[in-house]
Amino acid sequence: MARTWFEPDKVANEATIEGTIKPVLGGRLMMHEYKSSFTGNPLEGITIFGYDLNTRSYQSAWIDSFHMGTGIMFSKDKTEDSLFNVLGGYEVHYNKEDQIWGWRTKMELEDADTLVITSYNITPEGEESLANEIRYKRSSE
Repeated sequence: MARTWFEPDKVANEATIEGTIKPVLGGRLMMHEYKSSFTGNPLEGITIFGYDLNTRSYQSAWIDSFHMGTGIMFSKDKTEDSLFNVLGGYEVHYNKEDQIWGWRTKMELEDADTLVITSYNITPEGEESLANEIRYKRSSE
C-alpha cells in the first residue's frame, strides 16, 4: 500500500503498489522498481540504493513519473546506526522564486516480512512533514 500526504494529517492518495527490490551490479547496489497510481493516474519509478564504503554513507538516486518529473534526486547521509536514512533535495519554482526543499527517506524492516519506506518533505525553513509511505509485504514468489 502506498499513501501520499500534501498536508499534515490529510491523506491525499492511497493506492496499491507493486514493486521489486533486487541486487544489481553483482550485489553492490539494490534497485527498487515500482508501479502505482495517484488519483487513478498510473505512475512508476526506480530507486538505486547503496552504501558507499569510501564515504561510509548510504546513498540513493531516485526517478519517477510523478514526484520527480524529469529530474533525478540524489540523496545521502552518514549514520551511526543500521537504519537506511538519506537526505536529498529538489528545487521548486514558486512565485518567480527558486526554493530548495529537502526530502528525507528512511527504510525499516517492521518485521521479517514487512518493509516500510517513509519519506518526508522538508520546507526551506527546515520544517519536516510526512509525504509518502510505502508498505511492502514479502511475496511468496
